[in-house]
Parts: sequence; C-alpha cells; structure tokens
Amino acid sequence: MSISYEFATERAQEAARDAETAQLDNVRDRALRSEAAWRDMADRARKSEESRAKREATAEAARLATQAEV
Repeated sequence: MSISYEFATERAQEAARDAETAQLDNVRDRALRSEAAWRDMADRARKSEESRAKREATAEAARLATQAEV
C-alpha cells in the first residue's frame, strides 16, 4: 500500500492539532513525534510521485519518438 502526499499531510496536520490541545506533556510529545513522522512520509511520497511522473513522461517521449521514426 502506498501513502499519498495528501493523506500523510492531513495526518500530520491532525497530529499537530492534537499536540496543540494536549494537556499532558507525554501526550503532546507523542503527537509531535507523530507529526514529524507523517511529515517525513509526506516528503517521501511527494518525491516518489515526482519521480514517477518524470519516468512516465520520459517513457511517453521515447514512445512518441519511436513512433515518429516508423
């Protein structure tokens, strides 16, 4: 299963809200760690989506160039 950038960003924002409203230090710390982890996952998902788009564009350009040669 792949996590999308949007999904991970939403979870990070939710964790940040939880941290803001937490009354206990350990709960706030847990929410902040969760936020950091979700933001890291969002960054990796964004990079993965960008790489995939570049690969697809390159493959499409190669396919069109091959068709033009025929």
